Amino acid sequence: MACGAAREGKSDTASLELLPSAPRKMNENKPGGSPNSTCVFCRKNDDCPIKYGEKKTNEKWNLTVHYYCLKCSVCKKTGASIGCVAPRCKRSYHFPCGLQRECIFQFTGNFASFCWKHRPVQIITPNNCRDSLLCTICLEFIEPIPTYNVLRSPCCKNAWFHRDCLQVQAVNAGVFFFRCTICNNSDIFQKEMLRMGIHIPEKDASWELEENAYQELLQHYEHCDVRRCRCKEGRDYNVPDSKWEIKRCQCCGSSGTHLACSSLQSWEQNWECLECRSILYSAGEFEKAKKHALPNTNVGINDCLLEESSPKLPRQSPGDQRKDVLRQGSKFRRDISTLIIELGFQVKKKPKKVFINKANIWNSALDGFRNQNFNPSYTIEVVYINENDHFGREQPGSKQEFLSLLMQQLENSPLFEGSLSKNLSLNSQALKENLYYEAGKMVAISLVHGGPSPGFFSQTLFNCLAYGPENTQPILDDVSDFDVAQIMIRVNTAATVADLNSLVHDYYKYLELIGCLRIITSISDKYMLAKDILVYHVIKRVQAPFESFKQGLKTLGVLEKIQTYPEAFFHIFCHKPENLSAKILSDLFTVHTLSDVQTLGFWNSYLQAVEDGKSTVTMEDILIFATGCKSIPPAGFKPSPSIECLHMDFPVGNKRDNCLALPITSTYKEFQESMDFAIKNTLRLEKEENSHFI
Repeated sequence: MACGAAREGKSDTASLELLPSAPRKMNENKPGGSPNSTCVFCRKNDDCPIKYGEKKTNEKWNLTVHYYCLKCSVCKKTGASIGCVAPRCKRSYHFPCGLQRECIFQFTGNFASFCWKHRPVQIITPNNCRDSLLCTICLEFIEPIPTYNVLRSPCCKNAWFHRDCLQVQAVNAGVFFFRCTICNNSDIFQKEMLRMGIHIPEKDASWELEENAYQELLQHYEHCDVRRCRCKEGRDYNVPDSKWEIKRCQCCGSSGTHLACSSLQSWEQNWECLECRSILYSAGEFEKAKKHALPNTNVGINDCLLEESSPKLPRQSPGDQRKDVLRQGSKFRRDISTLIIELGFQVKKKPKKVFINKANIWNSALDGFRNQNFNPSYTIEVVYINENDHFGREQPGSKQEFLSLLMQQLENSPLFEGSLSKNLSLNSQALKENLYYEAGKMVAISLVHGGPSPGFFSQTLFNCLAYGPENTQPILDDVSDFDVAQIMIRVNTAATVADLNSLVHDYYKYLELIGCLRIITSISDKYMLAKDILVYHVIKRVQAPFESFKQGLKTLGVLEKIQTYPEAFFHIFCHKPENLSAKILSDLFTVHTLSDVQTLGFWNSYLQAVEDGKSTVTMEDILIFATGCKSIPPAGFKPSPSIECLHMDFPVGNKRDNCLALPITSTYKEFQESMDFAIKNTLRLEKEENSHFI
């Protein structure tokens, strides 16, 4: 029975004032009778108390029902007005009880309802299911297995949702705006969601129904917000076609300035408020304006354009709200693995082969990424080649191993300077060949495609990327040039004005060349001098490499994600991953097949021995041998590392599948000797092959 009966007004009256029927025998079953004696729920005329319960009729409303059709199969109380439409299913229930037992109610067509045994399901082959994915509405992890509470999009196979999230979105969006969150399909998506019991109201979206929701868009902002408004008539004074005309911020439209107050010669000149300028500068889209001054005045750009804004009106305009989102975005704390998984959603399943020579990782990666047919949003399929192989044989490779080797090459390249925490260097040849851009692109590709993070950036370099160079203060540790470091030390240790002037005299040409020459009047001037030298050497000197690197890092939206969630990305960019332990590796590798119990015991004992220093290999060696990576990538391994036990002399690492085959031996001593020998010698040979650096 469909939900339609309840919507026709019969469900409430059917359970009121039911008159008792005449007594009948327990085995009586009398089909037939007048049409008005038919049960309004099951549509049967049968009168069998054992099977259907007593038959009762409300003469006032001319309604007849079986007692069991009124009794809820869930709570066992009367008034159950909804029944399952499946043939021969006698379950009936209240609507809330049906929701509790995960029944499905279709709010379309005949408004059919299905009990928990006969409800429709989404059929998905097990091979399509993988590790936990994100609900694309609430962005929380869910298991990609179709259940009552978890649904999959019919048009985007990797889009999964919580049922509750879908229902909330459907109620808010209405039939005109409810669609797939990934591809915006509405027809196929709504049809499947209706089938699975999502109610899509036939109304406009809630945000379209709010009264005067967009009224503020019709209002122009007319208020001068610079700190020193020079208009005698006040901040709200606005005279078109004059120097007292108010110009609004071209980005947010919610801040303004008189033309004269910001040294603007005409209304056509672009102007951004202080807050938007800082955001645009951080994104690399702002070019410093030339200094202008009003005729016959000593007011310059430093007195007007860079002023703090005056207090705004309490009511925020949409432009203010947009700035708040941009300003507060860095404060939202998100798990780094979740953020990288979100970035990975951009990767299409279309494979693109990248041919890599392991003896020349850097150049072959450059050739592959610069190829006009390469698309960073395609799935990378690594193929190892050997230039010395006259037969031109190709060997399928591990993507994560390739990206791990590439990040190691990048860390040791001349594009960076420093020991452990590195900054960008100034390499004119690399700048000419656009290698800084390619380096930023490599970092972005490694993160999005499941490779390792850099882990060697200095905090200063990261802050320049995340917050902008103008908001970053370098430190002495950022200076890798010995001579410059000695100058900095002399500046910081100067005790008198004479010492400071002597230093300025000794390095006069250098200070003049870098634009840091200043007149010393007091010993406190050393702090500004030291700051100027630091900012020049660490930031201004490498401005061109930095801008090029930043453009490369924009690949696949990585830089934007970093600037939105800098706290989440800081650790993986500036710190190496945590040291591996026996427990970490034991938990990392799973056993997918029936394996030898004794060998698995040897494996756990071996891990503990390696951790205790009783082996010639390290934890990192074991992970490299099995996966090609010396650390666990931020987003984890794909596929997950696994173990199998085989009758063979030595272990085998399948880096493409992240599978480690363990040898089955009689004693633990044989097991450890076999593992040590194979891992140590395999890595030694690979290191010799990969010894060619840029």
